[in-house]
Amino acid sequence: MQLGVNIDHIAVLREARQINDPNPLDALGICKLSGANQITIHLREDRRHIVDEDAKNIINLSALPVNLECSINDKIIDIVCSLKPHRATLVPENRAEVTTEGGLDVKSNFAQIKKTIKKLKEHEVEVSLFIDPNKEMIELSKKLDVDWIELHTGSFANTYAMLYSGLNKTHHTIEELDLNREELLKKLNKSIKEIKKISKNASKLGLKVAAGHGLNYQNVNLISNIKQIEELNIGQSIIARSVFVGLEKAITDMKKLID
Repeated sequence: MQLGVNIDHIAVLREARQINDPNPLDALGICKLSGANQITIHLREDRRHIVDEDAKNIINLSALPVNLECSINDKIIDIVCSLKPHRATLVPENRAEVTTEGGLDVKSNFAQIKKTIKKLKEHEVEVSLFIDPNKEMIELSKKLDVDWIELHTGSFANTYAMLYSGLNKTHHTIEELDLNREELLKKLNKSIKEIKKISKNASKLGLKVAAGHGLNYQNVNLISNIKQIEELNIGQSIIARSVFVGLEKAITDMKKLID
């Protein structure tokens, strides 16, 4: 199982104080030596964490492949084409969201996504679509001839957190998941079955399958055990653990869990 380490949250810490420390660039060597297979970053339109200079330096200096998450905004795509990361993962963006909640609406944006994919491939950039795990999104992704799809695991992760953590006792409680334990268990099992089914379907169609969003040290085995999923992109939980144990151990701990 391949691990992409999302280092956005290092930049989040830096931007909290609006200075130059910590620098996400410092994580590159540690990620490589700790067994990571890929660096993942998200260049958002509002530049809330990773900024243009970060993206340029990381792509130019990383010894690992760089997966650059981005919207389908034309100006952003122009930047991606100029930087030429190993892969571009197209994601939805909502300025009001804390993080990316939900997959790309491939159906409504089909023409724009098709144009974007063509442009990226002309610049020799591999393309992935960050999508919800459902049959229609998989079939549309195949029609667009992308290299990868990344399944959004947010619904699974949120349900798991409501079941097995203290989330529902905090002000971060997910109100739409205010269900009893039996209902949450049913929802969790349904999410896992759906991710397994969609992963198999995508693999049969010749798509490479990645997954990510909300994966952590407690829930990751339920996803990493799906053999059709080749790669996991994980950020927040790794960076959060690194505050206490260091980045190297945080990454090696995750690698042990998914291998």
